[in-house]
Amino acid sequence: MTEPWWISFVKAAVIINVVLLMFAYLTWVERKVIGRMQRRYGPNRAGPFGLLQPIADLVKLIRKESFIPTAGIDILYIGAPVLSAFTALAAFAVIPWGSGWEVFDYQINGYVANVSISLILMFALGSVGIYGFIVGGWASESKYSLLGAMRTCAQLVSYEVSLALSVLGIVIMAQSLSLVDIVGAQGNWWYIVPQAVGFVVFLIAGTAETNRAPFDLPEAETELVAGYHTEYSGMRWGLFQMAEYVNLITLSALATTLFLGGWHGPWEEHWLGPVWFLLKVALMIFLFIWLRTTLPRLRYDQLMRFGWKVLLPVATANAVVTAALVLAF
Repeated sequence: MTEPWWISFVKAAVIINVVLLMFAYLTWVERKVIGRMQRRYGPNRAGPFGLLQPIADLVKLIRKESFIPTAGIDILYIGAPVLSAFTALAAFAVIPWGSGWEVFDYQINGYVANVSISLILMFALGSVGIYGFIVGGWASESKYSLLGAMRTCAQLVSYEVSLALSVLGIVIMAQSLSLVDIVGAQGNWWYIVPQAVGFVVFLIAGTAETNRAPFDLPEAETELVAGYHTEYSGMRWGLFQMAEYVNLITLSALATTLFLGGWHGPWEEHWLGPVWFLLKVALMIFLFIWLRTTLPRLRYDQLMRFGWKVLLPVATANAVVTAALVLAF
């Protein structure tokens, strides 16, 4: 049974709004978790338990002045945060949330689009999103922003190689680049077990890709004022922050899809698929917050040395060994 086009449209709208809601309250959750780990309360003034803090932050950003530097390049300066936010949200189009459902004689798939090369599409969108950070820093005509943009370029390009190689073992085992097929191949045996090395590499490289501590060199405020978005204010700055948090959610969803069985859980009920998926995504997000709270920032030379001399050889060796074992057995 083919899914009608209007159902895909409704699903896309629902998923976008769910992701935006997750982004808004992820800022609250992160500040609460970090506060508790550091023996603080975190946000607790705006509403009960500080639950209205994301709304207060949104109102503040909307009311702040959005200026453009006198020497800045207007079109690129304005378009850079929009590009980063768009590519971050577009990646969710190919991430499967469930096995599918039949409601009132209509077939509803657990994804918006099932692309045969969806994994490549995910990495392609991530690569395009990087241009938003780089161009935004360069178009600001600020030395601090330019330094942040150069750090972003070097870091994200370097670690994206290891990130792509870390999932090559899964592609070899599943014999597919479709995320739906990869989840389907993990019915009884999640790939985190045979691909434990790939998962660790994916976790480290993904942390660097999302500019999370200890790899937050592109926006190291103690060294670069604020990095590539130094000259941004108001909602333009807010779009950059949204892109970073949505990229974190996307990375957690991709890790869940590739290594943690996607929508599969202890009880294989059709309606429980999105529940298991969101629980695993929440677990991955908590892990990233935990890393941010625990580990200190690396020096820039340590960051680049670790990426090229440690992470890349390990990811390559994991892919080669996986290919040899699959060929042998």
